Amino acid sequence: MENTYHIPVLLTESVDHLVHNPDGTYLDLTFGGGGHSKYLLSKLGKKGKLFSFDKDTHALGNIIDDERFTLIHHNFRYAKHFVKYAVGHKIDGILADLGISSYQINENDRGFAHRMDGPFDMRMDIDAKKSAADIVNDYTEAELLRVFRSYGEIKNAYKLTTSIINTRRNLQIQTVEDFKSTINNCIPKSESARYLSQVFQALRIEVNQELTDLEILLTDTAEILKPGGRLSVISYHSLEDRLVKNFLQTGNTEGKLEKDFFGNSITPFTSEFKKPLIPGESEINDNPRSRSAKLRIGIKK
Repeated sequence: MENTYHIPVLLTESVDHLVHNPDGTYLDLTFGGGGHSKYLLSKLGKKGKLFSFDKDTHALGNIIDDERFTLIHHNFRYAKHFVKYAVGHKIDGILADLGISSYQINENDRGFAHRMDGPFDMRMDIDAKKSAADIVNDYTEAELLRVFRSYGEIKNAYKLTTSIINTRRNLQIQTVEDFKSTINNCIPKSESARYLSQVFQALRIEVNQELTDLEILLTDTAEILKPGGRLSVISYHSLEDRLVKNFLQTGNTEGKLEKDFFGNSITPFTSEFKKPLIPGESEINDNPRSRSAKLRIGIKK
């Protein structure tokens, strides 16, 4: 089912460099269509264990029938608590593919894609309280500016925010087309698709608190991985990749290198590769959505 739900990106690279102990315990924090999890299970021995997370209820339909596998319907920001109380020991590896699934993009009732009309939703967890419509209808000017500048790096964020505020005085923005009509005067005609992608990205990050979740996860990995354990993270835009890069290089997401009394750097990980791994030409041809992916792998000291 993963071929229709989602095509796993950098599949062999992300898993082959992750599994170093076939009888170990691993986490796949973004189960989705199950592509990465299935391949990861193929690398494990009879004693190996895989726990996968997904907060999207629709992903539960892709569950894998394997006694070594458990699917947890929860946000991966709680992985540390799960490992501490349910697993009971430190683990061997963590995989996180931070992209949204093809299923989520292609379903017009989810509101992730600007090319299809539908409810302006964008919630990965359909039970979450706050949708994209709630943000554009309820956020203050300062809050909207923060979202568009910080998460979308929108150059005309003030004009964009003003258009939204002027529209919502008379009309609630409920659908994707409502929103696109609201901001039509802000979209550069020469690069409309790119602009809309940046705006939708900013709102999606805010709705799902994606960067907050990632920061919590990265910080917690140092506590739940064994020495020699591996962290494999696939990111899709510079905001995510910067956090992962900073963490692997410095031990914190701010990128501030700390040193001990003797002047030695305090970093819990070493990077397996100096530069991130990226999809090859054949993978991009087969799956164009993989073109922005970057894989970074850290090894716990």
